[in-house]
Amino acid sequence: MALRFLGIDPDSPTDESPTIWLHEETGDLLIQSYRATDAEVGSCKEVGSIPGHSTDVPDNETIIRLPAAMLAFLPAQQVHHAAGREERPAPGA
Repeated sequence: MALRFLGIDPDSPTDESPTIWLHEETGDLLIQSYRATDAEVGSCKEVGSIPGHSTDVPDNETIIRLPAAMLAFLPAQQVHHAAGREERPAPGA
């Protein structure tokens, strides 16, 4: 597995280190961060996602809280998409 280290939260205390890696073959991100609290998970369930998707968190998934400082380490296309600024090809491109 070819991983590239992207960054670590510069504000994290010693031995607490939210970290992001990029899987170079798939483009997937691997993220180590803080587990969401029960209240945060509840809020995520209240907000929901898209029609047809359950608000339950499957056993093989979890909700994490990523410190805002970590956005600087995300690849640009990921940040633009998350901020609602998904880049699209110019017409005719």
